[in-house]
Amino acid sequence: MKRTMRRTALALAAILAGGPAWIAPAQALDLTKKRQNLPDLVLGNEEGNDFVVENKEIELESGKAYRLRIVAKGRQEYKFYATEFFRNIWFNQIVIQHLEIHGSGPPDHFEFDDPGEIAIEFVAIRPGEYPWSVHGLESKGMTGKFTVK
Repeated sequence: MKRTMRRTALALAAILAGGPAWIAPAQALDLTKKRQNLPDLVLGNEEGNDFVVENKEIELESGKAYRLRIVAKGRQEYKFYATEFFRNIWFNQIVIQHLEIHGSGPPDHFEFDDPGEIAIEFVAIRPGEYPWSVHGLESKGMTGKFTVK
């Protein structure tokens, strides 16, 4: 009986002192609070070149949180597809004009009918190379890739 009470007391002391490794998930750091801002991925520019892309290739590290702004500056309709990338990250939120979208699944694509921006906050999950493209404008050079290491 004394032995059981001693083990219980030691277990309680370990919990109050920070606990053993098996308690760590409950006390884990919220990765989304330590996110890194990535350079903006910019489609088109204000000088009239609708097919230029700034930051076509973006490198990420698996297990880290990021914020990426996808910005449309040109006058084209941009349908931004990054299907495999979207399926291999965990979305915290999508932000459009200070309005947040939360959900449990990835979007199919983002569409810009006018200049504007969409910000995504996410954690990179699975390493790999993930292409992105603007549907219908690939031949104009509107492609790139995300590389998760």
